[in-house]
Formats: sequence, C-alpha cells, structure tokens
Amino acid sequence: MPLITVCIPCYNRASVLPALLDTVLGQSFEDFDVLLREDGSPERDAIRAVVEGFQARHPGRIRYVENERNLGYDGNLRALVESATGDYCLFMGNDDLMCEGTLAHVAEVVGRHPGLGVLVRSYAAFNGTPDNIDQTFRYFPDERVYPPGPDAVAVAFRRSVVIPGMVLHRAHALSVATDRFDGVLLYQLYLVGRIAAHRPVVFTPRVLTLYRNGGVPDFGNAEAERGKFVPREHTPESSLHFMQGMVDIARHVEQVEGIAVSGRIVADIGNYAYPILSIQADKPLGVFLRYSLGLARLGLWRSPLFPAYFLSLLLLGPQLSEALIRWIKGRLGYTPAFGDARARRPPRDRLG
Repeated sequence: MPLITVCIPCYNRASVLPALLDTVLGQSFEDFDVLLREDGSPERDAIRAVVEGFQARHPGRIRYVENERNLGYDGNLRALVESATGDYCLFMGNDDLMCEGTLAHVAEVVGRHPGLGVLVRSYAAFNGTPDNIDQTFRYFPDERVYPPGPDAVAVAFRRSVVIPGMVLHRAHALSVATDRFDGVLLYQLYLVGRIAAHRPVVFTPRVLTLYRNGGVPDFGNAEAERGKFVPREHTPESSLHFMQGMVDIARHVEQVEGIAVSGRIVADIGNYAYPILSIQADKPLGVFLRYSLGLARLGLWRSPLFPAYFLSLLLLGPQLSEALIRWIKGRLGYTPAFGDARARRPPRDRLG
C-alpha cells in the first residue's frame, strides 16, 4: 500500500488534465499512486483518452474509474476516498497543478507527526500559465501544529475549502463517511471537522499546489445539486446555499463531536468574508444588498470585518478593494491572522 494516493475528481476540462498529470507524475517521490474518478461529464471520452496515454507511459501508477452515474462533487470525493489505497489522500482539482517536491514534503511532515489527521497546505493562484502567479495563500509564516480538538477544527475548517493539496487521513475519513451533505460542495469540510476533532492538524507554509483561476463551475448537473447550483454560473442563490452548507456542517460537527466550534467557525468565516462578498459584487446594487443581508443572517455580521468588507466593495468597488488586500498580503508574506488564527497559537511546535 502506498503512503499517498493522489485523488483527482474529473468532470470536463480534459484539455488541462495532461498538465496536472505531468506535474504529479514528475515528482521525485515514489511511494504514491494516482486515482482518477470521472463523473459522467460530456468530455468522458476525451478524459479517458488522456488517462490511457499516461497509463501507457507510467504502468501500474494510475488507476482510473468511470462512475456509472453522476455522483456530484461531494459523492465523487467520497467515492475517491473509498477507492484509494494510500494511508493519506491528497486531493487535486483536475485543472490545477502540483509543485515540485510536494509529495516528498507531505511524506516528511507525516513522518515527523505520526497520526497526522489533516495537512493544510499553502497554495498559489495563477492566471493562464503557472509563471503568472496572481496571489499566494499562506495562512501562517511558519509551520503550525494543532493538537486534536476544538482549536484544530475551528482553525482548519474554513481554510480547507479549496481542495488542491489538501491531505487527509484516509482510514479516519472512511470511518466517518456520510451522504448527509451531498449537494453542498463541501464534503472535505465535513471530513476535516470530524478528523481534526481526533487527530492533529498541521499547517505548512510551503506552497504545494497551484490553483488555476478562471475555471467555469460545472456544478448543478448531479441529482443532489440540481436546484441548488446552476452549471457555468455563480448565482447569488447558489452562493448563499454554499455558505448555508458550510454553517450546517459546522453545527453538525459540533453536535456529533460534542465540541463548541460552530460559533468560532462562523466568526472565522466573517473575519475572512471578502471573497464570499466579492463574488457577487458585480451584480446590480439591489441584488448585492439582498445577498449581503443573506450572509449577515447566517451570523457573519458578528465579525466587525464583515461590514468593513461590505463597505469597501460598495464604496471602492471590487478592483480597488482586491488591490488593497493583495498589497497587504504581499507586504506581510502571508494572510493576516484574525480571531482564532491569531489568538490560539498551538502550545507546541510539534507533537510527540
């Protein structure tokens, strides 16, 4: 059994899949395999042809599965975990890229922290080509280790929304599998919450993956997603459903694990609500106001930063607001820490 299974959910985007596979299969680390699950997209034949070409050049390294029916994002992630063979699952979007040395670094971190439950990576976003980096998402300037419990859950939860490079303990993820949140597009948050309650979480400052900007959302085709998401669109209604799902998962983790985390998670979301607000800031004023009110009703208004982001978008507009935030992050070299991320630094640099 390998240490790591690189898990890739596939739906369309066949043209950029070779670039991802090149970066994964070009790793110097050897103790891994690759698992792709195609979810009934119109580009299934093209995706199969790409994978078969790589299988011929890398025999025994790649497994490929075609789902009999469209499982949707959450169901496909769950199926990937079920089919994986590695001790750890490392997820990649099928249009993203893996940085050189990523798998070796993951193995090194796992080796230093036995029983690791979740590894939260740093990542960079790029436009067009990987040399055109848009911005870097680094949550802490140094490695942070959170022992299992409410602190680990509260800090890791929101920072696990984007999947490329997310690493989870596979056996634990299997033990808590559920279809309760299918159609939310956040199954990884459910897994992070359940696993971090019992296993340590490590944040690495090393950029492990590159996230491709500009992708068109393909959600809303699966039965569990219909009526909640619209393929190829970011509607205010779908964004609110997404955020409601995040809050619902937090409350469920709190109830099942018996730890007080949902209020802290909602506060953390509010502290970093700029991208949630900005995704609908180009809509007509009335639409944007109603959308912002919907977010406030979820409890995000309790963070003083939420109205600050709202007013910035309203008065300065998305472009100037985005430029200001990028300037701040660029000066610091990492994302500013608010709330739990600032006040609850773990008591030890490592476990043991």
